[in-house]
Amino acid sequence: MDLVRLDQIESARKLISEVVRTTPMEHARDLARLHGGDVYLKCENLQRTGSFKIRGAYTRIHGLSERERSRGVVAASAGNHAQGVALAASLLGTRSTVFMPERAPLPKLAATRAYGADVHLKGHTLAESLAAATEFAERTGAVFIHPFDHPDIIAGQGTVGLEILEQVPDVKTVLVATGGGGLVAGIGAVFKQRRPDVRIVGVQAVDAAAVLASLDAGEPVQLENPSTIADGIAVGAPGPVTFAHVTEFVDHVVTVSEQALARAVLLCLERRKLVVEPAGAATVAALLEHEGAFEPPVVAVLSGGNVDPLLLLNIIRRGMAAAGRYLSLRLRVADRPGSLAALLTRVGELGANVIDVEHSRISGSLDIGDVEIELNLETRGPQHCAEVSEALQRAGYTVVE
Repeated sequence: MDLVRLDQIESARKLISEVVRTTPMEHARDLARLHGGDVYLKCENLQRTGSFKIRGAYTRIHGLSERERSRGVVAASAGNHAQGVALAASLLGTRSTVFMPERAPLPKLAATRAYGADVHLKGHTLAESLAAATEFAERTGAVFIHPFDHPDIIAGQGTVGLEILEQVPDVKTVLVATGGGGLVAGIGAVFKQRRPDVRIVGVQAVDAAAVLASLDAGEPVQLENPSTIADGIAVGAPGPVTFAHVTEFVDHVVTVSEQALARAVLLCLERRKLVVEPAGAATVAALLEHEGAFEPPVVAVLSGGNVDPLLLLNIIRRGMAAAGRYLSLRLRVADRPGSLAALLTRVGELGANVIDVEHSRISGSLDIGDVEIELNLETRGPQHCAEVSEALQRAGYTVVE
């Protein structure tokens, strides 16, 4: 199989130069401390349509003949590729049809329609949506635009790598969120043909690590049920094209936990003032969970920023819990007037914020005259959690395990 060449990626960059923006590179001092040198964030979450996907989609659709474009294009996606295809098709004057999973995030669904696509919700998984899109292409003659497994897609995504080289010329490690492998394949193709000393690291969610499993097996492996909050990289298997590129150009693949993904989204929001979806923050999760593992200067690609506000709310809560900023306590106190008020007053004096309280007199383990109170508190971190718990016990409150 012929691999994508550097000149193809350079041609793609010229092609899309007036369509995409050169996204900013942000220095992350807090993350730099974890790795003993400079860490930068490549902000593709600020790209048009909110992700890098417009790069590959435009390159692919532009490469179609006029006859092919006249038949329209069809794609399947959980959201980011859908938006990229919809906008690219609109800019190039062709109609687009997109199949999305039935539970696709509403903002991604609305944005895809706003960019001009005819959207169909089909299937519970991306694999089922892909099957529906393939059947539609066979039935109507529309050209199927694969989300990652095509040389033009890889060439378009590789333009991110060219920008990284210009923005951080002395980079030593590049971290790339990896689902089907199109982005890491394109970036890897740039570096291994121009700067082979740079280490390219793919990042996958631990329960959706199809690329890692495929590399271990020596061939593409299909995961039965990839599961992660990072829906943008919840891909069941790499394609043959991306797998060949990853095998040749990617040095290593690491996995990250769901807790690390949540912490990463929260960190981007709080410290960087950047809205980043879980898949886009996977590289930051790797920086948090694999401290000291990457040679600086490190560039971590924030691949997308399209996240459902309700999911973001849940992720923030999970991220705060993972960072030790929530404390749940069950306390046994005497059932007397003012006991609850006194407890809450003491909690406030300790600097914790009460999120909710549950007050129960009907537990089988309670002594007569006692009451059980469950508190959920917001704290300043793990040390503050320990201080609050110890101070309450010193004040005579019984903490129930």
